[in-house]
Amino acid sequence: MPKNRLRIIPLGGLGEIGKNCLLVEFQDEIVMIDAGVMFPENDMLGVDLVIPDISYLQDKLDQIRGLVITHGHEDHIGALPYLLPRLGMPPLYATRLTQGLIAIKLKEHRLLDAARLQTIQAGDSISLGSFQIEFFHVSHSIPDGVGLALHTPIGTVVHSGDFKFDHTPVDGRLTDFARLASLGQRGVLVLLSDSTNSDSPGYTPSEKVVGEMLEHIFARAAKRIIIATFASNISRIQQIVDAALRYDRRVGIVGRSMVENVRMARDLGYLDVPEGVLLRLDELNRLPSDQVAVITTGSQGEPTSALSRMANRDYQALPIVPGDTVVISATPIPGNEESVNHTIDNLFRLGADVLYNDIMDVHVSGHAGQEEQKMMLNLVQPRYFVPIHGEYRHLRLHARLAEAVGVQPDNIFVLEDGQIVEFAPGMGCLAGEVPADYVFVDGLGVGDVGDVVLRDRQALSQDGVVIATVTVDKKTGRPLGEPDIISRGFVYERQSEELLSLARERLMQVLEGSAQQTAEWSFLNTKIKETLGKLFYEQTHRHPMILPVVTEV
Repeated sequence: MPKNRLRIIPLGGLGEIGKNCLLVEFQDEIVMIDAGVMFPENDMLGVDLVIPDISYLQDKLDQIRGLVITHGHEDHIGALPYLLPRLGMPPLYATRLTQGLIAIKLKEHRLLDAARLQTIQAGDSISLGSFQIEFFHVSHSIPDGVGLALHTPIGTVVHSGDFKFDHTPVDGRLTDFARLASLGQRGVLVLLSDSTNSDSPGYTPSEKVVGEMLEHIFARAAKRIIIATFASNISRIQQIVDAALRYDRRVGIVGRSMVENVRMARDLGYLDVPEGVLLRLDELNRLPSDQVAVITTGSQGEPTSALSRMANRDYQALPIVPGDTVVISATPIPGNEESVNHTIDNLFRLGADVLYNDIMDVHVSGHAGQEEQKMMLNLVQPRYFVPIHGEYRHLRLHARLAEAVGVQPDNIFVLEDGQIVEFAPGMGCLAGEVPADYVFVDGLGVGDVGDVVLRDRQALSQDGVVIATVTVDKKTGRPLGEPDIISRGFVYERQSEELLSLARERLMQVLEGSAQQTAEWSFLNTKIKETLGKLFYEQTHRHPMILPVVTEV
């Protein structure tokens, strides 16, 4: 890399929601910011998570000076167990609560002892090679979030983190307006700012709005209250506990991640829950229903989550009964809408009164609206602007806002994952691309499922599979008996015996006719696929995946 060049390289989070990961590179030194996951899209069949592609870093591990985490949400820390070993376990910098959430993940993957965790807090400044990194507090939907000011020989890069300008945050800590203004007065080369809500006019409501709505729900609910939210949303959990205390209810925590996060947050002092308020489910079940509140996972309709199991009558420890009030205190992440709606329908079928954001303000975003985004730009007054964190339309809309408040159009770079923007004294420009593909986590496999496998899964899901088992003479290729044809997801065998008999007959004719030509497996494999594929399309207009199994005797 040429001298006196500063490069910004997003590996995730631009053109999508989630998978946030960004590199800031100066000469031969790299600082990595965040390492999040993305929930799989509907066509990513069987995939558990999507993580950033770090192939660009594989021959640059010695250049990584540190990995800095802005806050503890999954879309910023979820990929750490998968990426840290491949990155050579670089030092990891995070605030106390964020570090606590990371430690839970690393312990589960047996990586905690090898991790090099360094605790920072808002107001701290650290040196990582040529980078002097300053941390400032930002309000978000989780406590202990920070933005970054990376001071380099070329200029200062400000990374907003996920933020909003909440004037009444639950933890009482405002976004550090004074520090942002001070940075702007000193001069900022480039601002990287959260774009998630750039299509939302005005200001994002305060988290206190949810607290007021929870008070209303607790005041009117006659029986149990069950509230689903993100396990990392410590501020929301605190408001639920506060409402339960005011209305003399005891609280149960359901869901492994929720239990672990609540325990950690209490131990670190980020969650204030008096003794005797939290009870086990067996203890709660002995109380009158109007004295019970439950906080659970499952706000995204995850199939194995506690709320989904309750909705499917598969959670015997806490069955839904008529009269329960169920609150889904979150909005669906793009791609999860169908599963969330399915869960809501099933809860209504069981007689619950279900409250969600479409009908009541039980959730507010943790991201800045348009007016807050303008305020961030006006405070920081950057020379260059790069919108980050959002789908492509969000990035474009944020770019328009920047132009409206006075950033020169030529100084605004709307990037997608992998695109490089490079800065030198007096200039900024696009400078090529690096690999930034999706990397899929499927079970224990990381990266072993690619586009080819997904295409096969999609084909199987659409038209099913037919397995044709044939035994042939090794020398002549002549069939030694009638082929066996098995259908899975294509046709129901008992009701389609006529079609399968025709397939066996047609296949027998073709194999007999070509027996003297060759006994080579590849020839027989192709012949079986062609014969059955043509027949099945003629009869059904479907294209099942055909798997020949040829045994030579």
